[in-house]
Amino acid sequence: MKNKKNKTPENSKVYLIGSGIASLASAVYLIKDAKVLGSNIHILEKSKIAGGALDGAGNKEEGFVVRGGRMHEPHYTCYWDLLSNIPSLENPLVTVTEESLEFNKRFVSNGQARLLKDGQKLDVSSYGLSLVEQTELLRLLFASEKSLGKKRIEDWFDQEFFVTNFWYIWSSMFAFQKWSSLAEMRRYMRRFIHMIDGLNKLGGVMRTKYNQYDSVVVPLKRYLEKEGVHFTMDSEVVDIDFDISSDKKTATVLHLKNSNEIVLTENDYVFITNGSITDSTDNGNWTRAAKLKGIEESGSWKLWKKIAEKDTAFGNPSPFCDAIDLQKWYSFTATLKDNTFHDYMENFSGNVDGTGGLVTLTDSNWLMSIVIARQPHFPNQPDDVKIFWGYGLYPDRKGNYVNKTMAECTGAEMLEELWFHLKIQELMKPITAAGKVNCIPTAMPFIDSLFMPRKMGDRPKVLPKGATNFAFLGQFAEVPKDVVFTVEYSVRTAQTAVYGLFKTDKKVLPVYESIHSPEALIKAAKAISR
Repeated sequence: MKNKKNKTPENSKVYLIGSGIASLASAVYLIKDAKVLGSNIHILEKSKIAGGALDGAGNKEEGFVVRGGRMHEPHYTCYWDLLSNIPSLENPLVTVTEESLEFNKRFVSNGQARLLKDGQKLDVSSYGLSLVEQTELLRLLFASEKSLGKKRIEDWFDQEFFVTNFWYIWSSMFAFQKWSSLAEMRRYMRRFIHMIDGLNKLGGVMRTKYNQYDSVVVPLKRYLEKEGVHFTMDSEVVDIDFDISSDKKTATVLHLKNSNEIVLTENDYVFITNGSITDSTDNGNWTRAAKLKGIEESGSWKLWKKIAEKDTAFGNPSPFCDAIDLQKWYSFTATLKDNTFHDYMENFSGNVDGTGGLVTLTDSNWLMSIVIARQPHFPNQPDDVKIFWGYGLYPDRKGNYVNKTMAECTGAEMLEELWFHLKIQELMKPITAAGKVNCIPTAMPFIDSLFMPRKMGDRPKVLPKGATNFAFLGQFAEVPKDVVFTVEYSVRTAQTAVYGLFKTDKKVLPVYESIHSPEALIKAAKAISR
């Protein structure tokens, strides 16, 4: 049955489960394009703060925290379209898109220290791929997704591939593991083929002026609140009832944790963010390691598991959440009341802050990477305070210097390991001793869950066949051709849901497919053969 579109939106109430970028974007499109009244839109969020994976918080006394930033690039057509309607954080006459474009004209990505070994910069002018490995990459590019099934990346390439410059750059930038989905890697290759030529220096990567919570989430939330949208925090949806027949599926009741119910009437809708990469996260501190939590502390995973039992069209969350040891990694955010580290890295790398991006330590047992964003990275960050972020892909390995796994390390120990790799232990010792350095580690059990091997159907369609009044949103809803772990993917699900359920004159913007550009293909082929 084809989804019937709503032609009387003024009478509709819409409930959005979760407050990540997919829900925020849906609310914008519901108001702007579907003409739903802002006062009839309700965002229900388990947490105390909106934004999902787009986060950033803190102060100079307690330390700043960003769990991780999402990569941006010029061809995120849905994302930049969304933000072209949203006034920026500090200037209501400038949109977030305009602010971001102007910022990236001034601070262009050109990483001069992309890979390090033994504290020294590696030459990344070559990706270091053998002829066989080049052939396998190209063969993957043109394989059908269906033929790959649940294969892992390590099922396709020889072991030598995983010590090449290409793999170090690729895996650290996108957070792929050897055991990640080969089908997802194929999508990434096809989606970002136009970036392969400059990937060794992070060419084409864009950033927001501040962290993504302040630069993106706060402006979106302000806009929506001004339109009358209701944000109900500390509100967890624990189950949803559906009326399911042979040709129609209709959501009927939302069950909240406090035993309250929301009964959906004939003209009401619910948009469900199923799954979350930042669910169950925990922050440690300078003297305490972050605690790894599990699905029992999550909201979205437990909800998806419950509703998936009701119909196969609602997907299968198990491949994405049942193997935490393969999905987790740890990040850390350092706050320094001193310029020494940032001055050293600027002189060492040749990059002023905001132009270098990821620096990956290839000889780190944790495969640790750090990013120094343009300072200030927070609007409340004083001039004499600097911050940087880092993460490790292999947190269960013991450090090269600290005799602990990354998962067991305090903030202080994570920085000791970093100073060791950069050969700046003596330089930083007096700064640390003076109490001018803080570091907050973060454990994220589901952060790489979206790359787990899966089969077609494990991610439900945004609009399952026969869905009359509900949609799935976010990273675990299926969008053909586009790639997960991007803000673009989430916003695309929002457009798909709104334009599919409501009568508008809009169509979902097409995925940018540089795979069909002969110029991009030629440049990529030359790059991997260097």
